[in-house]
Amino acid sequence: MALESPTQIALIGASGRMGRAILDNLSRFSNLEIGAAVVMSGSEEQGRALHVGGPLATSNLEVAIADCAVVIDFSSPESCLAAARVAAEHAKPFVSGTTGLSVQQQDELRALSQETAILHAANFSVGVNVLERLVELASRAVGEEFDIEVFEAHHRRKVDAPSGTALLLGHAAARGRDVVLDDVARWDRHGQVGARTNSEIGFQVLRGGDVVGEHTVFLCADGERLELTHRATDRGIFARGALRAAGWMVDKESGWFAMSDVLFGQV
Repeated sequence: MALESPTQIALIGASGRMGRAILDNLSRFSNLEIGAAVVMSGSEEQGRALHVGGPLATSNLEVAIADCAVVIDFSSPESCLAAARVAAEHAKPFVSGTTGLSVQQQDELRALSQETAILHAANFSVGVNVLERLVELASRAVGEEFDIEVFEAHHRRKVDAPSGTALLLGHAAARGRDVVLDDVARWDRHGQVGARTNSEIGFQVLRGGDVVGEHTVFLCADGERLELTHRATDRGIFARGALRAAGWMVDKESGWFAMSDVLFGQV
């Protein structure tokens, strides 16, 4: 009986931090293979193999995506949308962990999910996605007697703040209270800001060193404090989650998906 050929992946942002992590963790998934490694035009990596036995890196999105079964994207907001448009044209499932998208870019990405299957996640860690569920549950259970604050820490090179994962957790806390995060979020405090309101959900950010990622949601009341924390020590957890998601997405034709769909099934 012939063995089934591995699913071919077009990896967008192959030379970046997460792209490298994907390549480093690929050997754990015998059913997946990098069919195309896409880098920015003019990159010094262009024309080179980024891992042993892998394809030569290219900047040609059209060819890379057309020849593969599924796309994994860890790039910039602009590159993400460019790749998603091509994926939609060729009806290729699209898995993206790119953060920092504007509201307009998020809306366009969602619209493209009518043409092909798109899974966008701020964090592909299994632990973080379990934490998201716990935060929503805890927020609903404790009510407004508890103040909610979201703290996140990342390496010095991270360019967006708060992190996409912090926003993911903030939205979970807001859902638990049946409110919209944008209506209650407090993004900064400086000077005479006045007393904290019961409804607000605050965000605090740390940038420094080589911190892979740390997130804590504080639920604080008079006399007690609950802390829900996730610490990442290896970037490989995100890569393995993205590869798992890509394998799950292969047979999806259209629709908008989240990492929770991969882990818990669609509700």
